[in-house]
Amino acid sequence: MATVAELKAVLKDTLEKRGVLGHLKARIRAEVFNALDDESEPRPSLSHENLLINELIREYLEFNKYKYTASVLIAEDHLQKEQGRSANTENLHASPAMKR
Repeated sequence: MATVAELKAVLKDTLEKRGVLGHLKARIRAEVFNALDDESEPRPSLSHENLLINELIREYLEFNKYKYTASVLIAEDHLQKEQGRSANTENLHASPAMKR
């Protein structure tokens, strides 16, 4: 019969392989940020340029498969889940690039 330590190790390994553990850790971080966020203190209004920069950072993170980091940014910055590449391209007056 397996020990508790062995079962924990197998469970942790399985969750890591499936990508669930990283997602859970990112979700916990996001919830900690939300809990620590002082609702009584008003958030500064971001300029259009800063909103665009944050959206580009989110797109970069998701493009490079940093989905857990992106989920924390989305939660902390209250970004919409995805504004869309076409909106970013339009705001930057750029032509769409090929996806890899």
